[in-house]
Amino acid sequence: MYRFLLTPRWWGINVFVLLAIPFCVFMGSWQLSRFEGRVQDHRAATEQAASDGQETARPLAEMLPVDKSTSGRRVTASGRYGKQLLVPGREVDNKQGFYVLTLLRTGSGRTLPVVRGWLPGKADPAKAPAAPAGEVTVTGALQASETPGDNGVSAQGGLPAGQTAAISAASLVNLVPDKLYDAWITLDKADAGMKAVPATAPAGTGLDLKAFQNLGYTGEWFVFAGFVVFMWFRLLRREVEFQRDAALGLVQEEQEDTSAPAATV
Repeated sequence: MYRFLLTPRWWGINVFVLLAIPFCVFMGSWQLSRFEGRVQDHRAATEQAASDGQETARPLAEMLPVDKSTSGRRVTASGRYGKQLLVPGREVDNKQGFYVLTLLRTGSGRTLPVVRGWLPGKADPAKAPAAPAGEVTVTGALQASETPGDNGVSAQGGLPAGQTAAISAASLVNLVPDKLYDAWITLDKADAGMKAVPATAPAGTGLDLKAFQNLGYTGEWFVFAGFVVFMWFRLLRREVEFQRDAALGLVQEEQEDTSAPAATV
């Protein structure tokens, strides 16, 4: 009864099933590993953020370039403050306000963007306190350059002079002539009555929409694998029933009935 499995048609079906199931399982397992990796990164970033406040600050040069292992770590740098900019549309403690960003010219000849603090309301240069004069040493959390449009960073253009939407070398290069670090820091303790800006976790370490998309794709691939098995058994059952009916002569009788001419009145 099962000799039909050796026909070319069923050879093709069986080969497809034998290839499709391992492929679906592999893709589902890969998506699951991506989700587990994001969970682990999120856990590590959370633990790092909790411990960074107590760790000893290290020289900026030792912590560059910024990656998942160095983002949020405490660093120290020395130099003189230069131009000051405002970063509007930033939220702290569920309140809208703006960052006060001041550029620190370091002894290396490069300039480090430093977020000295946050103030509520619309960006107003009159509200932003002036930066300390003379040589200063700053300590804060190292952060990667922001990408406009990601993680709530505004991508709007046409801002008033003295403002920038994103804190990155690419965004600041047209505003200042300095050679900039591809990084910035947020001070542990804000200056002159401002509120300190908390460090953010590095990109790709949060349990965001992408993480749960990976989990959703995992379920989809395993469902596809189950669907392939279900359809194979369904086709097999139909073929077995057809072969049984043919052996009993039921298929032939049906064909004869349908081929008989209609009676005339």
